[in-house]
Amino acid sequence: MENNLKVYGADWCPKTAEIKNFLQAEWIDFDYFNVETDEEAQQRMKDIYDGKVKFPTVTKGDAHLKNPKIADIRRFLKEE
Repeated sequence: MENNLKVYGADWCPKTAEIKNFLQAEWIDFDYFNVETDEEAQQRMKDIYDGKVKFPTVTKGDAHLKNPKIADIRRFLKEE
C-alpha cells in the first residue's frame, strides 16, 4: 500500500535528516525519495517547482511544503 506522506531530499542534507528523524520519532509513516538518485522523484520536484529541484520537500496528496520547520510539518499533518 502506498503511503500518502512523502519526503523528498538528499542523503547528505542535514535538514532532510532532521525531517526524517522527526517523523520516525513520532511513528509517522512516510516514504522517502532521494532526488539525487531517483529520477522519478527528481521529476516530481521539477513538476512542482517549475523545472527546479528543491528539497527537502514534504508532500501529502497534492499539498507540499518546501524546506519546512518541524512546527510547519506538525501543522501540515493536522490540516491535511
